[in-house]
Amino acid sequence: MDFELKSLSHQQATRLPVDALLVLVPDGADVSGTADAALVSLIREANRRGDLEPGAGKALSCYRPQDIKASWVVLVRSGDGSASAVRKAVLAGMGLLKQPGVKKLGLLLGLLDQDALAVRVAMMACADATYCFTTTKPSAKARTISQVVLGVSDAAAARAEFAAGKALFAGVELAKEWANRPANHATPSMLADAARKLGRKPGIRTEVLGPKEVAALGMGAFLAVAQGSAEPLRFIVMHYSGAAKTSAPVVLVGKGITFDTGGISIKPAAEMDEMKFDMGGAASVLGTFAALAELQPAINVVGLIPSCENMPDGLAVKPGDVVTSMSGQTIEVLNTDAEGRLILCDALTYAARFKPRSVIDIATLTGACVIALGAVRSGLFSARNELAQALGQAGDQSLDLCWRMPLDDEYAEGLKSNFADMGNVAGRAGGAITAAKFLQKFTADLPWAHLDIAGTAWKSGTAKGATGRPVPLLLQYLINEAGVVAKAPARAAKATVKAARQK
Repeated sequence: MDFELKSLSHQQATRLPVDALLVLVPDGADVSGTADAALVSLIREANRRGDLEPGAGKALSCYRPQDIKASWVVLVRSGDGSASAVRKAVLAGMGLLKQPGVKKLGLLLGLLDQDALAVRVAMMACADATYCFTTTKPSAKARTISQVVLGVSDAAAARAEFAAGKALFAGVELAKEWANRPANHATPSMLADAARKLGRKPGIRTEVLGPKEVAALGMGAFLAVAQGSAEPLRFIVMHYSGAAKTSAPVVLVGKGITFDTGGISIKPAAEMDEMKFDMGGAASVLGTFAALAELQPAINVVGLIPSCENMPDGLAVKPGDVVTSMSGQTIEVLNTDAEGRLILCDALTYAARFKPRSVIDIATLTGACVIALGAVRSGLFSARNELAQALGQAGDQSLDLCWRMPLDDEYAEGLKSNFADMGNVAGRAGGAITAAKFLQKFTADLPWAHLDIAGTAWKSGTAKGATGRPVPLLLQYLINEAGVVAKAPARAAKATVKAARQK
């Protein structure tokens, strides 16, 4: 899908060479002082007759209205004009435009008080509404709308949001693609190839480690999970360099279990097919790097993806086995279906070598988080208040919401083992929290946060498919951090001057 940004008046919009116009009309929008045009007259008449009800998402569809070039015009209420209301409005309007002849769309945001700030969310709503997975389904109809012209009052003022929107579109689409692929089309080796392809983009470098290199690093927990599968593991290391070499990177660690049977602690057959989504964290890291390649923010980022299958063959790790992690800590594997934390713990130990400004792991880790938060918010765990607040703010800004969960030390009591430094599970109670406490044991003094996306990475039922989350949250966090990094030299210079004056 191609996006174009233009400054458009309503008069210009009437002549726009598109198949359909989608016009966002805030509740209480006053167009009485707007220069007369066919589109303005249509809105006035709809308001006068009460045909366009108030409330975000309420819509009125018109076919071949007089003096307007587009065949279809959809007026849709955008409520108070907030980001969530704009998203709801665009999704509703797009639902009315699934017509075979609609290939080029005009999306008018000019009636919004802050139309520039609505550009990114409107772009992503267009993309989400038209997304279709076709890789293994040749009969599927790909999105028919191939071009969207975004009309705003001042294109220059919206340029930054437009650039972020294009980058986010690329990132979310890639994350959805890889998470949606069946496991035989998304093996660890295939994920590594996707990362290598990203490594050819400006500013990105990719390194892929195999079983021998991982064994040499002492990643015994990661190796234990992979040993039951015929598919060889891959440890993917990606670097995005957007700032000075001396600038500490943000490290993103994505769980890459490309299929999870549960291992010897095998899962029930019902809905096991959805365990292809267990690499949603890895997909989000790939997607975030795709977005970084497009946007080129001034920040350094490292992406780590430990990837393997969790299978139950004769070589598989068994309940009760004790494995030694890269950190040297031993783990009693009480449940082989708690495998994500085993591959992540070694990757978190590896992350420390980069002396990061922050480390964020992203994982479809626990069903307990789904019970706690459902599909609305991802679980956020961190002992660092500043980091937790920054991620929460990024989630609010991007409409990719998260919710901070507790990390009290008492939750780790259940991880104690008679035969190892710790067990890998601690019972059902507070399962999302005890999983986070397990990971925390491998972060030492790192500024670390954990995102449990088990409830948000994909949808089940008739809408089954990947959501691309939390790419929007991660990208917004990195954009915000790039701003912090940019201000750091100025703050350092002021501190130096102040110190010199005090002398």
